[in-house]
Amino acid sequence: MADDLIPEAFRGRMAEDEVVWLTTVAADGTPQPKPVWFLWEGDGSVLTFSRPDARRLRHVQARPRVSLNLNSTPKGGEVLVLIGDAEILDGSPVDHPAYVAKYQSEMERIVGSVEEFDGEYSVPMRITVTSVRSL
Repeated sequence: MADDLIPEAFRGRMAEDEVVWLTTVAADGTPQPKPVWFLWEGDGSVLTFSRPDARRLRHVQARPRVSLNLNSTPKGGEVLVLIGDAEILDGSPVDHPAYVAKYQSEMERIVGSVEEFDGEYSVPMRITVTSVRSL
């Protein structure tokens, strides 16, 4: 699924929104939504990073099917839901210059530097989008 399958009205948001809600599923079947920084790669995949001890990594290893949701408007409009399969990768944020460019100022504000962020959020996850719903 490529960039052209994201509805035109949402393409700018996929590039500019700072967070997307990643929902994984815990062992007991409970959905686990979490706001995460993300990079829409334009090839039908979304890249995120996690701390090595994040529960979502265990969830994805056991149940790779996930959903991603952009924030809606205050009245519930502009809903975009992406469904896909998550895969834990090797690498780090500094291996992805577009991700660093998008979040560098926030990385520096929150943890002090890109290098510190790279050490803390060292586990990349790629979600390959298989379907899209929008309202």
